[in-house]
Amino acid sequence: MTELERIRHSAAHVLATAILKIWPEAQFAAGPPVEQGFYYDVDLPHRITPDDFEKIEAEMKKEIKANHVFERVEISRAEALAMAERGELAALSPRGVPSKFKLDILQGIPDGEAITLYRNGEFTDLCAGPHVLRTGNIGAFKLTHVAASYYKGDERNPQLQRIYGTAFKNKTEMEAHFALIEEAKKRDHRKLGREMELFHFDDDVGPGLPLWLPNGTVLVEELEKLAKETEFAAGYDRVRTPHLARENMYLTSGHLPYYAESMYPPMDFQESGEEGAKSEKYYLKAMNCPHHHKLFGAVPRSYRDLPLRFAEYGTCYRYEQSGELFGLMRVRSMQMNDAHLYCTEEQFEAEFNAVNQMYLRYFQIFGIQKYVMRFSTHDPAKLGEKFVNDPVLWKKTEDMVRGVLQRSGINYVEIPNEAAFYGPKIDVQVWSAIGREFTIATNQVDFAVPARFGLKYKTRDNTEATPLCIHRAPLGTHERFIGFLIEHYAGNFPLWLAPEQVRVVTIGDDAALVESGQALVTELRSHGVRAKGDFGTDPIKAKIADAEHRRVHTMLVLGNRDLEAGAVSVRLHGKGNLGAKPRAEVVAGILESIRTRAA
Repeated sequence: MTELERIRHSAAHVLATAILKIWPEAQFAAGPPVEQGFYYDVDLPHRITPDDFEKIEAEMKKEIKANHVFERVEISRAEALAMAERGELAALSPRGVPSKFKLDILQGIPDGEAITLYRNGEFTDLCAGPHVLRTGNIGAFKLTHVAASYYKGDERNPQLQRIYGTAFKNKTEMEAHFALIEEAKKRDHRKLGREMELFHFDDDVGPGLPLWLPNGTVLVEELEKLAKETEFAAGYDRVRTPHLARENMYLTSGHLPYYAESMYPPMDFQESGEEGAKSEKYYLKAMNCPHHHKLFGAVPRSYRDLPLRFAEYGTCYRYEQSGELFGLMRVRSMQMNDAHLYCTEEQFEAEFNAVNQMYLRYFQIFGIQKYVMRFSTHDPAKLGEKFVNDPVLWKKTEDMVRGVLQRSGINYVEIPNEAAFYGPKIDVQVWSAIGREFTIATNQVDFAVPARFGLKYKTRDNTEATPLCIHRAPLGTHERFIGFLIEHYAGNFPLWLAPEQVRVVTIGDDAALVESGQALVTELRSHGVRAKGDFGTDPIKAKIADAEHRRVHTMLVLGNRDLEAGAVSVRLHGKGNLGAKPRAEVVAGILESIRTRAA
């Protein structure tokens, strides 16, 4: 546990202490540190609201000022149970009422595992720790909000109040944290998506099914263009597959029945055949991989064909729970930057490393400076249950992936028990310009499903072998990646990605200015630049203000002096006037910036 996590864990205990000073009847469940702070779950007849925060924080300040030691005490299971029965856990003193949640938590601690308490002043809690040395080490803190939560996340259990807060070493760090929160609100992709007319959700279409407006469609198509160029250069072949398939294919792949909850319900059809009419079930495509496996098996394959790389922008449909839908970050219809690489074991390292290098190239283009690859492995105890029951192949493929990551110097962490059912995987975590973490893509090894589909290739010695398959999606889904980019850039996209790249504006509406401005727009559009003109009678300040409001990347201002000099005055969104420059030089610079996808 980091120092900051210890501070926040300790602040949770001080929060509980303060609540008990105000409401002695409170019963507490869990109070852990979390990514942005801490919380404590409490069962209390009084409904805590933000109006109560001031008096709770006042009591917390008293505990911090008292500078109580966090004292660790190890006790026997019998002693702990007796204390819980007397109501002495998560309490200031014996209450005669059992500490019901602590009793339940004690039941879940395995025999032989140490049971520890922590005391700070009058407060004693069942806790594994660790904590800071004294309450005075907590520094700055603030309560933030209250939410409802079920005990252990199970709706069959009692509903508790979850009081959230955050804590830092000092006030400066805390102020910086809240400044970032305010900046994140300004960058919220849902807010900017509406303002910039990028996408729309409509009740008649359905929740989680985004409609892309023209400006948003530009982003989709620019990302697709980038991926297609990158993949073509890397030797990928493009394929296309239908949006639905028969049930049998998903039974073969193993997605049914295990993935059924995330798939739309089947469509039942009566199909006629030689044996008469029979019922057939079709599912909307939730993933592209089974279709690609079918394409691999459609023609005879030889070792000379490998590695074979199939890429597709396939639209997939997943029935995410309505409570989990969140703007573009969690949707039910998604376009995936998907590909499946079929290779031999000898080719695996080069192919897997090439995929990782593709990720790093994309990070460079989008100015992503902080990332980590979460390498997820299996749990041997869950073979045959959660993971394909093949311990030999699990060890071999995990060793292969680990070796590639280590030899290539990729920044990664290893996470047990989170692999895909068919092999180890990597989740790509990135941080935006303001430090928010996002999961944007995956890179997975599949040693099981190709065999289920009977995929074979002829080896050099004319025997048959099953290929390894690498599932990869460096740009993830357009929906999530664009949501990330909106927040990363705060809607101020680089020139190559901006929905409206250039706007030519005239100072006045003299015929000669309008003619020159229109000619400049035509020239730019002939090169594929998304350019528009504003040649009306509005004052130049109003024209510039409108372009700024709409986040037009580059404004080219034409006045009579510019016209005489064969120049244009260049303004960049958010950066102001760069001065007059020769017209041909400006056009060439715009085209070069777009061609190189300059940041």
